[in-house]
Amino acid sequence: MADASLDQTQKAFQKQEAVFVGAKRAVGKKAKSNRYVRNVGLGFKTPKEAIEGTYVDKKCPFTGNVSIRGRILKGIVVSTKMNRTIVIRRDYLRFVKKYRRFEKRHSTISAHCSPAFRVKEGDVVTIGQCRPLSKTIRFNVLKVETATEAGALQAKKTFRLF
Repeated sequence: MADASLDQTQKAFQKQEAVFVGAKRAVGKKAKSNRYVRNVGLGFKTPKEAIEGTYVDKKCPFTGNVSIRGRILKGIVVSTKMNRTIVIRRDYLRFVKKYRRFEKRHSTISAHCSPAFRVKEGDVVTIGQCRPLSKTIRFNVLKVETATEAGALQAKKTFRLF
C-alpha cells in the first residue's frame, strides 16, 4: 500500500521519483516518512515546508528533478491566478541616446512557484533560471520576501528598481 501522507490532488498517483513507496513495513516499528529533499545551492536555504511538507511537485527545485543554473533575478509578483505559476514584473531603465535620458520599461516573466511558498501579489521574489518547464516557464521561485499590506496594493504598477 502507498504512503498515505502524500498529497493526492490529481487523478494520477503522485509520488517522488527518488522514493520507493512499495517497501514492506516491519511489525511494531514506526514508519519513517521517506521524502526526497535537496539543497539547490547558491546560498539559498531549503524552506521548512519543503522538508516537512507532504506535497509532491516534480518541478520544485527542492523536492523535484529541476536544477537551477544561469540567471538569478528579482521581481514583484503581479499575478498568482495560475496553478503553481506566478507572473513577475521586472522594472528597468533604458538609455535613449538622442535625448540623453532614461526611459522606464518593464518585462513580465512567468515562474513556477512550489507549494512550499505562500506567495501573494506585491511580494518580492527571487527566481532562478532552470530548464524549460513549459512553453513560457523557464524560472523557479527560490525565495520570497513578503510585502506589507499597504505597499502591496499600490506596488502592482509602480516602478521599482532592485
